[in-house]
Amino acid sequence: MAGIDPSSSDDSSLMSSINITPFVDVVLVLLVIFMVTAPMLMKDIIDLNLPKAKSGDGSQVETLGIAINKDGNILINGQIADEAALESAAKSALQKNPDAQAIISADQEVIYGRVVKAIDILKTAGLNKFAVQIQKTEK
Repeated sequence: MAGIDPSSSDDSSLMSSINITPFVDVVLVLLVIFMVTAPMLMKDIIDLNLPKAKSGDGSQVETLGIAINKDGNILINGQIADEAALESAAKSALQKNPDAQAIISADQEVIYGRVVKAIDILKTAGLNKFAVQIQKTEK
């Protein structure tokens, strides 16, 4: 029967220890599932449709992540912000690291002038190293 210690001579005594190995196995499997699905969910949350290019190198160096969604909203490291916040974030990133770099991700439906304005704000703040994130096309 379940819960009865087979080594006991008395059939009515209960097992005094709990085997937690199955519980740990389930928790570890859930942890792996969440670790695999979390990056996929983040792309859907911001809802960007990145432009495609064949010349992308695929590097993922990131210090200041800037995204512009199709509505024209600026997101700094995932948080909606205005142009003044973008300038202050660029200045603070430069104070922390003089070699700071910005990664700009913009939806392909964003008006070109909106992306240029964001680049201009970064350059005015002194952050001259930036990259435009793309989605590499298939050959």
